Amino acid sequence: MDKDQLLKELNDLAYKVTQENATEPPYSSIYNDLDQEGIYVDVVSGEPLFSSKDKYDAGCGWPSFTKPIDKNIVKEHFDYSHNMHRIEVRSKVADSHLGHVFTDGPTSKGGLRYCINGAALRFVAKEDLEKEGYEEYLKEFE
Repeated sequence: MDKDQLLKELNDLAYKVTQENATEPPYSSIYNDLDQEGIYVDVVSGEPLFSSKDKYDAGCGWPSFTKPIDKNIVKEHFDYSHNMHRIEVRSKVADSHLGHVFTDGPTSKGGLRYCINGAALRFVAKEDLEKEGYEEYLKEFE
């Protein structure tokens, strides 16, 4: 999608987060406390990113996951902005800025915390997966 189309398709915050690397305010996402089965997809491209089975409450104010649905669907880059050293997470197809990955996640689940801006995501409930073309992810919830 070109910039004009993205500006029409996305709300202001989703555009700033995905295209300008902004960060939404903590505890502002409707997905932060969502506890429903389904998958989270890139708000720009619809590419599947995270499963609710890997979501947990990290207490940080942003939706957090222990891993992506498929490690190859996200890209990781060094991020030295704001005088910090972090690892940025971007979607592979749309190149949307999603958030960052940290090594302070649950050790029993691999120790990673994918701290993701809810504005970069769209939730697809388990019961809507087939209708929306994500039927292959139903197996996640069997």
